[in-house]
Amino acid sequence: MFMKIDRDQHRFREIVRGKVRENLRKYITHGEMIGRKGKELVSIPLPQLDVPHFRYGQNGRGGVGQGEGEIGQPVGKGDQEGEGLGSAGGEPGEHVREVELTLAELAQILGDELELPRIQPRGKANIAQEKARYNSIRRVGPETLRHFKRTYIEALRRQVSEGSYDPAHRGRVIPIKEDRRYRSWQNIPVPDANAVIIYMMDVSGSMTDEQKQIVRTEAFWIDTWLKSQYKGLERRYIIHDAVAKEVDESTFYTTRESGGTRISSAYKVCADQIAASFNPSDWNIYCFQFSDGDNWGEDNKSALQILRESILPACNLFCYGQVESPYGSGEYLRALIAAFGDREEKLVTSEIADKSAIIDSIKKFLGKGK
Repeated sequence: MFMKIDRDQHRFREIVRGKVRENLRKYITHGEMIGRKGKELVSIPLPQLDVPHFRYGQNGRGGVGQGEGEIGQPVGKGDQEGEGLGSAGGEPGEHVREVELTLAELAQILGDELELPRIQPRGKANIAQEKARYNSIRRVGPETLRHFKRTYIEALRRQVSEGSYDPAHRGRVIPIKEDRRYRSWQNIPVPDANAVIIYMMDVSGSMTDEQKQIVRTEAFWIDTWLKSQYKGLERRYIIHDAVAKEVDESTFYTTRESGGTRISSAYKVCADQIAASFNPSDWNIYCFQFSDGDNWGEDNKSALQILRESILPACNLFCYGQVESPYGSGEYLRALIAAFGDREEKLVTSEIADKSAIIDSIKKFLGKGK
């Protein structure tokens, strides 16, 4: 019975994954998963999914085989009238079920669908530490590691085979010493590799709330993928108009200023952070910059110099996403291409015209496996 339930649950999980894969572009485009994010789980609305389950009657109200009744008499409450429902409708309702996926499962689906290569970390990635992983069952072990479900199943099997199992007392399954099963572990080498994501965003007046929502959605999926690739992942947030500063995540997505734009100010804060806290020999560093392309004309030279001399040599990947805005000039992307062309492998750029372009931008940013 337990094995059948486990098999049915596994099959249901596969159906859920298939539905998510089928609608992945929709979820990414509309950002439906953001706001449903827990520490390790994401709740996803999937239409027309149902899980078979037991439905119990009301305690103390009788039921099949209980109380008075005649042969052929209907069972249940089908003769009761509904209240407050109004006239019957002629169309089926839309059933939406909230199902949960772990961030690891979500990352696997994203990687499979976008054909993202596994990242080969640098730094301490080749120094493996031992980690105990509980992945097997033994007949002996400490009581603190007893596997109660497996013990119960073994006791149930024994009692059924001996003929001592009484269906009338289904809860009376008494394990003996030979039935006990214990979790066992195996030491698995785990690479000691840490990573940091440094997000930078222009919050000047030309970046509207719509552009910020695009950035937030794309950052959610970037986080999900990189977290699946690294044991430890930290994030830093930098906002700027004419001046830049480090902020927390909430401030990053909600701040809007009205000043001008100096991209070099963000690059300077980024370079200082790397120098102070993230030694490139120990950390895998990912920088993601989002802007509508506006920059004070004389500032391009300073920004490109900091990027070339201080940031690119230190990071695994530098990604510039230009979010189209009715107020932005888009000039900075042209300056990047003119300065680096295709010669710098660590630099990846993308143009994000609207929400539908997010998935292509993610694939372009993460598709190199750096």
